Amino acid sequence: QVQLVESGGGLAQAGGSLRLSCVASGLTFSTYGMNWYRQAPGKDREFVAGCDWSGIVTRYADSVKGRFTISRDNAKNAVYLQMNRLKPEDTAVYYCGGGPTSWTVIDGDSIQYWGQGTQVTVSS
Repeated sequence: QVQLVESGGGLAQAGGSLRLSCVASGLTFSTYGMNWYRQAPGKDREFVAGCDWSGIVTRYADSVKGRFTISRDNAKNAVYLQMNRLKPEDTAVYYCGGGPTSWTVIDGDSIQYWGQGTQVTVSS
């Protein structure tokens, strides 16, 4: 049974930082591209950041570029999202998702597994 479990969400002040983690089990993690998405109340889920199996190839939404960093540790079956200089508009439920890939960042249609989400709230 495949599981993706996010953690690290919480309340932060604008300008602050949070680090999200997503730990996978039940799959060959090193063959999966991993992405982070978020969904704010009343809005569609949107792509935030993604990486290929190695973590070398990455892609970011324009809204987070230069503030967020995605990384992964295949030995720990984990992917991370370091979020710096947080803004109130970053408030959302953050989800990790994974799908098979090689040297590319997968798109949403290729996501096979999703985590349950972790709430991030940024106060002004």
